[in-house]
Amino acid sequence: MTYAIDPELLPWLDMLPAVTLTDHDSLLAARSSISQLGRILPAHEPANPVEVRTIAVPGPSDAPDVPVRVYTPANRTAAVPGLLYIHGGGFVMGDLDTFDAHVLRLADELGIVVASVDYRLAPEHPFPAPVEDCYAALTWVAAKADELGIDPARLGVAGESAGGGLAAAVALLARDRGGPRLCFQYLGIPELDDRLDTPSMRDYTDTPVWHRPNAIHSWTSYLGTEPGGPDVSPYAAPARATDLAGLPPAFVTTCQFDPLRDEGIAYAQRLAHAGVPVELRLYPGTFHGSSMVETAEVSRRMFADELDALRRGLG
Repeated sequence: MTYAIDPELLPWLDMLPAVTLTDHDSLLAARSSISQLGRILPAHEPANPVEVRTIAVPGPSDAPDVPVRVYTPANRTAAVPGLLYIHGGGFVMGDLDTFDAHVLRLADELGIVVASVDYRLAPEHPFPAPVEDCYAALTWVAAKADELGIDPARLGVAGESAGGGLAAAVALLARDRGGPRLCFQYLGIPELDDRLDTPSMRDYTDTPVWHRPNAIHSWTSYLGTEPGGPDVSPYAAPARATDLAGLPPAFVTTCQFDPLRDEGIAYAQRLAHAGVPVELRLYPGTFHGSSMVETAEVSRRMFADELDALRRGLG
């Protein structure tokens, strides 16, 4: 297909990571490519001092500890909002270093405590391991709120791509397990639906960075079986949840030429219908991961919207 991609993004297409997931060897190559991002993308120099430390926190029952990187504004004088951040990577790629600059910038510009989760990856660790790692990290953050300098009434969750899907799943778990209480969920270009049957998912088979073949491999790896079956848990694919009432207010972003576009739009619509306050953004001319081109005006607008949404959502 031909895509009307934003002209500012076009020159960068050949420089962005080429991700083609077909088998284990291609996954290892993609992991290597994605791991380079932390060295390729611009570093963030904080305007304010931010303390950064990586801690091993208790994992789910009978599972290893979960590495969590905590970003704490050094000059805070009172409790501040807290955010659990969940990185992207199709459930199969990514780590703390890949998204370090972005998370550091959030902590710096918002003056909040951010805990970034290094959850176990599929296919080595399929569902429920990744989402249970994230939920374990959330319960640790909530339990340690006083020690971390977090106002427990202003605790939110955020993620991008697969991390957005995991953030939505963590919000469901927190509701259904009776806590921790979340005040906000930021779902950036979220991966939510294993059924792979929206118009954008059916049609976008060759879009940059992420496309239908990658999505099929991603869900197969995460579920440990063929996607689209009858018994997939809503904690794996939040689009499967039949009841969205009682979830925290949400901000959902989508990109025009992204196979995940329509499932993000549909989830925002269903949140609104369930009485959950929700805002939705669809960015024209963009594709999955196009915000890596930070100099483009639309990427700057996307990040400004993220900051504004988190600032308002976390109080």
